[in-house]
Amino acid sequence: MPSTEKTTVPQDRPDVRPTRRDSIAAAGSELIGGPLGRWAQRRSTGPFTPVRVVALVALGMFALGMVQKMPCYNWAWFRGASSQYTHACYSDIPHLYLGRGFSEGLIPYFDRLPGDMEFLEYPVLTGLFMQVASWLNLAEGSIQHQEQVYWMINAGMLMICTAILAVCVARTHRRRPWDALLVALAPAFALTATINWDLLAVALTAAAMLMWSRSRPLAFGILIGLATAAKLYPALLLGPLFLLCWRTGKWREFATATLGAAGAWLVVNVPVMVLAPEGWKKFYTFSQERQIDFGSFWLIITERTKSPIAVETVNTYATLLMLLACAGIAALALAAPRRPRFAQLAFLVVAAFILTNKVYSPQYVLWLIPLAALARPRWRDFLIWQTCEVMYFLGIWMYLAYTTGDKHQGLPPEGYQVAIALHLLGTLYLCALVVRDILLPERDGVRQDGSDDPSGGVLDGAADVFALVRDTGKVEEPVDGVKVDWGVAPEQPSGWGGGGGSRLL
Repeated sequence: MPSTEKTTVPQDRPDVRPTRRDSIAAAGSELIGGPLGRWAQRRSTGPFTPVRVVALVALGMFALGMVQKMPCYNWAWFRGASSQYTHACYSDIPHLYLGRGFSEGLIPYFDRLPGDMEFLEYPVLTGLFMQVASWLNLAEGSIQHQEQVYWMINAGMLMICTAILAVCVARTHRRRPWDALLVALAPAFALTATINWDLLAVALTAAAMLMWSRSRPLAFGILIGLATAAKLYPALLLGPLFLLCWRTGKWREFATATLGAAGAWLVVNVPVMVLAPEGWKKFYTFSQERQIDFGSFWLIITERTKSPIAVETVNTYATLLMLLACAGIAALALAAPRRPRFAQLAFLVVAAFILTNKVYSPQYVLWLIPLAALARPRWRDFLIWQTCEVMYFLGIWMYLAYTTGDKHQGLPPEGYQVAIALHLLGTLYLCALVVRDILLPERDGVRQDGSDDPSGGVLDGAADVFALVRDTGKVEEPVDGVKVDWGVAPEQPSGWGGGGGSRLL
């Protein structure tokens, strides 16, 4: 049986210089003086460490996103539907302050709402986040003023989530803190950060991945459980983790993470589940009953064929497609010539969920941005994908302006279908590149210096105990001049991690 002994990866190797490896990063750096020179001093202390710079940039972009919402904050949210769409500054937050009973002091899940919705349709931790913001809203006067203050309070709380997200992504890959600038400078991040409350789950998921990278499976599990209590998608990360722990035999760590996630989710959900069962289950019934909605390829099918599809049929087909995608990811994880990195599989499984789902709200891009930065830290490809997402962001608002305005000025259905296709193709493009990096690990920028899996924690440098293919024996010459055998663990200087080769039991 192959050895499962782990090789320790040293932490004193120099940080990766993105301006020396990425032409787009080098070109962009001209705005601040050009690429890092060979004699430049890289300090880990002082007022402007990489993590602090990334956090400040992220907060600056978040603030710019708030400025982008100012036309709506000042008047467009309150003067008809079409104005907030033509200014592309829509947000659920002020509308749901009134629409979900917060303005009347109703308690989520416990108090029944007037109208068809009956109860709040968000997971429990997100509902708590919304309620806390409502408690902090002491504004008096018109409902418009109260909604403005409520949005501002939520924006402040989401800004804290942004800082957590930036710091966690910057610290997940110890030697690559600057990759987190992909998150901080992502245009779609600034545009969608305050549309809804997704940043809460995104920040918790980023913190969970940081804990896993530091070999703390229990903390990872607790944070994933909390993230799942805020949004459903973080639970998907347990799937890739199962595959990677299977391949390396790290069953104890996987069990610890899973039990931690289940325990944290139950602690948050059980009180509401027991005391307000009807309100608690609203999120799950709403997800099942929701019709085909914006952004999905299902909407293109129904609009092009002029044939509505029953919601039960869509649920069945979407589930089957997701299961097929997960089966493909599992085969990739177990048959790749070298064990994939955790961030790569995490990105693929969340992207598969987004691509097959029956709805794609503009803020869902936030789920993928940090995972994309960790899975494929290449500026050109990241910006291509972001361009597609920005086009979709503009497309959905122009489409809604067309459908809600009396003059039908905006983007007609055919144009909106093109915007959806751009979003789908951009995401598929990034998925294809991640798959290529897995199949050809010498093309993976993170591994070109001899690293194995910087976000892998206990998986980093671990030998395989199960895989579906034999050693490839392929040797490549990474950028730093270190020869790495991508089929078996290389002979490396003392203390380097090799990430054992793929073997067939």
